[in-house]
Amino acid sequence: MRLRLFLSFALIVLIAVGSVVLLVRQNIAREVRNFMFRGGVLGLENIVTRLETCYSESVAWEDCTEILETKNAIPGGRYWGTHGQGTGEIMGGGKEMTTHRLQIFGLDGEIVASTQGLASNEELSENALQKAIPLLYQGEEVGYLLQEGIPDGATVFTSQQENNLVSQLNKSALMAASLAGGAALILAILLAYSLLHPIKNLTQAAKKLGQGDLSQRVSVGGDTELDTLGRVFNQMADSLEDAEERRKALTADIAHELRTPLSVQQAHLEALQDGIYKLSLENLTPIAEQSHSLTRLVEDLRTLALADAGELTLERVEANLSALVHRAATRFEPQAKAKGITFDFSLDEDCPMLQIDPQRIEQILNNLLDNALRYSNEGEVIELEIFYNIQQVGLAIHDKGPGIPDEELPYIFDRFYKSDRSRIRSNRGTGLGLSISRKLAEAHGGNLEAENHPQGGAVFTLTLPLI
Repeated sequence: MRLRLFLSFALIVLIAVGSVVLLVRQNIAREVRNFMFRGGVLGLENIVTRLETCYSESVAWEDCTEILETKNAIPGGRYWGTHGQGTGEIMGGGKEMTTHRLQIFGLDGEIVASTQGLASNEELSENALQKAIPLLYQGEEVGYLLQEGIPDGATVFTSQQENNLVSQLNKSALMAASLAGGAALILAILLAYSLLHPIKNLTQAAKKLGQGDLSQRVSVGGDTELDTLGRVFNQMADSLEDAEERRKALTADIAHELRTPLSVQQAHLEALQDGIYKLSLENLTPIAEQSHSLTRLVEDLRTLALADAGELTLERVEANLSALVHRAATRFEPQAKAKGITFDFSLDEDCPMLQIDPQRIEQILNNLLDNALRYSNEGEVIELEIFYNIQQVGLAIHDKGPGIPDEELPYIFDRFYKSDRSRIRSNRGTGLGLSISRKLAEAHGGNLEAENHPQGGAVFTLTLPLI
């Protein structure tokens, strides 16, 4: 991985540097040629370009003389004299020239135009031809531009000198590219290491996590993509560790819940076998009750397994939540009267109809009402209120019991969770009722929440969406 990443960086560097060198070399040759042979050294490159453009439009120099006439005063050109480069000054002469005469000659050497008028006897000499700038049309010479006032001692560039200069500049460009490429490759090595080091740590942690070591975590100290990946890995590891702890606790809880009824059954059966108990309906009743408890536990576990797998079947029909609440409360009336508990209904009979599975909703209501009765003291009131809006219908069941300790609120929907403090449940039940109720609510697209009421007691709120 590190080698591939380094080679990728190296390829990018080479392509980038090579492209820059290629473009620089092409531009160097063109710019040097323009500077040395196309008037750049004399500051006439713009005039040369305008003259060639004008000629390409009219194919005659007569229509291009205005370009020279509008430049009566041409600032001193740049040229290389025997003492260096000058601008508007004849090196060695000591006098600054404010104007220079520009002349255009045809291929036959006769003058065509001039900034100071034409002289019929003027012709382009061999010495002047070496200083003249060729004017091109479609790649061929069609005339020459000459600026007077260049000293005879000024250096005249040749093609060989151009090649030598371009060669030297290319060597400098290649050297600069080599240095830049080397520095870039060193940075690529350092960058590859800095990128791969956290990935290597993450890979090792993931490997150990896959082998069962759920305590693996990676250090996160920034806000880069790799740091985000590290945080996600840590969250995943936390979830897996928590799930593993829950699995172990669930296994232990199931074993405990199964052991109690099986022990009772075994004790009664042994007593019957040994003749301690007579074989009668009265002595068989405890065995039947424990068998019923085991059946209910298995059915509850099956319901949770189906809900977890998303395979819980709901037979939805149109139903009224208020009617279901009344029917469920009626079944608990005998238990409520036995403890002197009354139900206070605040139900809106006009609440919208819902597409729900009535049996599953009644299962939730049974668990909630049984829970409320279990934790209510004698003579208290259990309040049932239905509310709704344009999105959902809700039911709040408020008992006046001791409430739920704040530290236990996050866990009361956990499987086999049993409070050891103020809300002590009786021995009946499997400890799965609230877990199943929440799963059934979620299967309907709703939710089940619990909180403590400000005036005391606990409030369980069931919400179901309007579909």
